[in-house]
Amino acid sequence: MSEQLPVVSLFSGAGGLDLAVERADAEPLSTADLGGGLLRVSVATDYNEPALQTLKANFRDTKTLTGDIRVVPTEEILAKAGLRAKEPVLVVGGPPCTPFSKSGFWLEQKRESRDPNASLLDEYVRVVRETQPEAFILENVQGLTYKTHKAQFERLLKGLGALGYNPQWKVLLAADYGVPQLRRRVFVVGRRDGQRFEFPEPTHSGWSEHSRTVDATKIPHVTAAQAFEGLPILSRASNDEIVDGNYGELAAEIPPGQNYLWHTERYGGRNHFEWRSRYWTFLLRLDPNRPSTTLQAQPGPWVGPFHWENVRTTSGQERARRLRVNEMLRLMSFPDDFKIAGTRADVQRQLGNAVPLELGKAVVRALMTQLGYLDREPASRSVAFA
Repeated sequence: MSEQLPVVSLFSGAGGLDLAVERADAEPLSTADLGGGLLRVSVATDYNEPALQTLKANFRDTKTLTGDIRVVPTEEILAKAGLRAKEPVLVVGGPPCTPFSKSGFWLEQKRESRDPNASLLDEYVRVVRETQPEAFILENVQGLTYKTHKAQFERLLKGLGALGYNPQWKVLLAADYGVPQLRRRVFVVGRRDGQRFEFPEPTHSGWSEHSRTVDATKIPHVTAAQAFEGLPILSRASNDEIVDGNYGELAAEIPPGQNYLWHTERYGGRNHFEWRSRYWTFLLRLDPNRPSTTLQAQPGPWVGPFHWENVRTTSGQERARRLRVNEMLRLMSFPDDFKIAGTRADVQRQLGNAVPLELGKAVVRALMTQLGYLDREPASRSVAFA
């Protein structure tokens, strides 16, 4: 254990980045490979108790610290981990993304980038400044890079740059790294020695909402159907999985890969909705032959993606169904035995806010290779969800 390199995790949530850290040297897309233990998360912090319960259940050797980072001194974080400044090899974390998410744009203060939680970016810079790790990895939603949040993003980069870390940033598509999900996240990475970090090249390719260009030299995107292979087939859905109520019948009639637009005058369903009158995720069904769209952290009752197969209620009616926990784990490329604490809403929130494992691994692995701790990246790229 003493030979493992220590890592400080901030805003840890369900532990997506933490899992990526501890499995950075494992084979890609092999949930059975735990890696050789190059890195260890020494301390993980969060203010959300269900998230910390999840961390405790999955990272037994990691110390946890509950509290608002704005009032938790860096000295306390280091002391909890048994570390001093300059001893952590990495500081990793994703400050809560609500201020920068498109889903928050209905609030005026978020549209105008006045959300007080945006200051959490400054707290991340503070911890990096006071812990002086060899490198850091910060991740967030793509919205952080939008013009609306230009001042906050530039302040973040300037603050990290002033520490000598030469921060580099890039928006990465999870599906391009083997995750069966079209999820975009921005990563900011910097090294204490000031050397420029080079982001990992995609290993997979396929079309998305932004591009129809496919690189035939890369592995095709992992589809939702591939991700769900081997999962148990249940004969009956639980009540909280059934999409019922006002739009239950309409949702059941929508084909795989379609959304509420199916029920407009331009498509083959009922002419029930106005064209482009709702969010894209409204009544959205998964396409089994493509990666999933982004899993939502706090979806409303009619927000997908829902499974492409219907289920029957006790009265015999066909209804769409919500994704099960084991399916969401697969779409996040998490191991099947990953334990998540709390209610279904807690599970959805934790996974919806998490970093997909394989995406995080790709970034951590590239960084550790460039720092000289790994000789090369693992060669195997076979899909192995198990």
